[in-house]
Amino acid sequence: MGVQAIDVAAYILKELGTMPAMKLHKLVYYSQAWSLVWDDKPIFHDRIEAWANGPVIRNLYNKHKGRFRVGSIKGAERTLLNSEQCETIDAVLDYYGGKSSQWLSDLTHMEAPWQEARAKAGLASGQRGNACITHASMAEYYSGL
Repeated sequence: MGVQAIDVAAYILKELGTMPAMKLHKLVYYSQAWSLVWDDKPIFHDRIEAWANGPVIRNLYNKHKGRFRVGSIKGAERTLLNSEQCETIDAVLDYYGGKSSQWLSDLTHMEAPWQEARAKAGLASGQRGNACITHASMAEYYSGL
């Protein structure tokens, strides 16, 4: 089955501890984004959706739905991550890990992958929606930073 977003989330929670669900999603998102740039491949293949508060991975959301703060993810296998993937996640956590949920959400709102996914779906600011943020848009945008 391979690595899933929940496995990346489990690794992040093991490293940083309990955090707001919104922050967890943004850290998983940035782990995927930078893996696409640095490693030339995705860590996981779960769909990332452009929700009103930024990128969300529905498969991960379904594991913690109803909880504002997340401390663990049932069914996760952080042992599936290889050393390259762990290095990428660690670099993401070094840079983004100390930021607040709102700061991370605001940052994703300023970036093209989230904006473009929502624009293509015709979603207004704050409007609910589940437009897909593609690997191609992430790789193109983040490789230019």
